[in-house]
This record gives sequence, C-alpha cells and structure tokens, in this order.
Amino acid sequence: MSRSFRLAVGQAPADLDTVRCRLDWLSGVLPEVAAEEADLLLLPELFASGYNIGAQVAARAEPADGYIAQAVAALAKSHGVAIHYGFPELDRGVIFNAAQCIGPDGARLGSHRKLAIPPGFEGDHFSPGQGCALFWYRGVRIATLICYDAEFPETVRHVASMGAELVLVPTALGAQWEWVAQRMIPTRAYENGVFLAYANSAGSEHGMTFLGQSFIATPDGHELARANTQAQVIYGTLQLDKVSAAQARLPYLTDRAALKMDIR
Repeated sequence: MSRSFRLAVGQAPADLDTVRCRLDWLSGVLPEVAAEEADLLLLPELFASGYNIGAQVAARAEPADGYIAQAVAALAKSHGVAIHYGFPELDRGVIFNAAQCIGPDGARLGSHRKLAIPPGFEGDHFSPGQGCALFWYRGVRIATLICYDAEFPETVRHVASMGAELVLVPTALGAQWEWVAQRMIPTRAYENGVFLAYANSAGSEHGMTFLGQSFIATPDGHELARANTQAQVIYGTLQLDKVSAAQARLPYLTDRAALKMDIR
C-alpha cells in the first residue's frame, strides 16, 4: 500500500506587524487547511516574529516552550493539524534563528536552529545552530533546514543520507533572488531524491520585499504546487513511494561513496 502525506505551505503576508497579528492570520487560515485535510502546515522563516524587524527580534525572542509555542500548540490541537513555524529562540541568553514543529496533540515533534547565518541583520542578532536531526510524523521521516542552509548542497545531501524523505525549508527570500527559488532549491530535491517544501513570505516588511514563490518539489524533478507573489496557502499530496523510486533510478546517495576525488 502506497504512503501519502498531505502538505500545506503557508505563504504569509510579510506586513503583519505584531506577534498577535501573525497568530491571528494563522488562526484565520487554519480552518481551510483543516478542510483540505492537510497533515502539516509549513510557515516561513521567523514567521512568529517577523523577519526584517531589526533589534526588535530580541524583544520577540522566546524559549522553545514560550508564549508563541503555547499559542501555536493550542491552534494545532484545535484544528488537528501539525504546524511548522519559524521563530527567534532564546536559550540561556543566546538567540537562534529557529523553527519547530508542533503536532496536533500540542507536543513538539522536532526543531532546528539555522546553521548558516548570512551577514547583515541575521549576523548582528543570531548565533549559528549546530547539527541536523530528523523527526517522524505520520510515518514520514522529515528534516528541517532554514533558508540559507539549503543553498549549500552538503546540507540537503546530509539529511537525505540520514534518511529524510521530506525536507522542510522555511525561508525569507528577497525579491532579487528569483533564481534561488526557481532553480537552485528545486534542484536540491532532484539531486537527493526527496520531497522539498519551501515556504516564503509575501509582500514587503519595513522596506524589504519578499519574492514569494513558495513551492513543493518532488523527488523526480517536478513541482506539485507553486505560489505567486501574493499571500496564499498551497497544497500537495506527497506519494512517498516516489522517494525510493527516485533514489533507485538515480542512486547519487550510494554511488558517491565510489567517487575517487583525491589524487594519490
């Protein structure tokens, strides 16, 4: 019997100014997401706080079980949908660009702290995370990478080698980086034989315009769905048998061990 997984990707409006506004937007879209029988809703990088907010990020940072997490857990339980969202995580005085997934029972399923911190706003406020981990949800092995993390081939290859079937990538991609969303990141799905979902914001926030163009890519080089530049939720049903089929057809993960790249 083939396995399937229903995924929703929320391309949220960037101009939601407060945490309360962001939670209200989430509450407003969840009835539709539940009606679509989605197993999981993926939201953008730093969805809970806003991305281009400068020093305000410190005031909005919270522990992994803080106020925002509790509010998201209540929404997940109310609608029976897992919610994967980005937020600034405060841990012993250090702030991480983080994401976590809350299951429909309100429990945390998995989390990730961004590994690669680009210069500028992020470099001024966040410390890099360390390590990657998978979590299981409804029989699917899932990994998280955040935005710039996934632009390194090594990171997606690493989680695919760990056994990930689905890679979730919350992002805050600016409008000038269309090639990344159109070509680079979909290639990560194909070259590793995995599903990959990319959740961006839409519109502008304090002078930064986001690209939008969130998508769900398949292991065999196709797209199940792609958003435009407007706030919206897109959906795709993942047929998980396509992962093993793609990896058998193009066995990059196993054949790379035979590559002799060093001169002796």
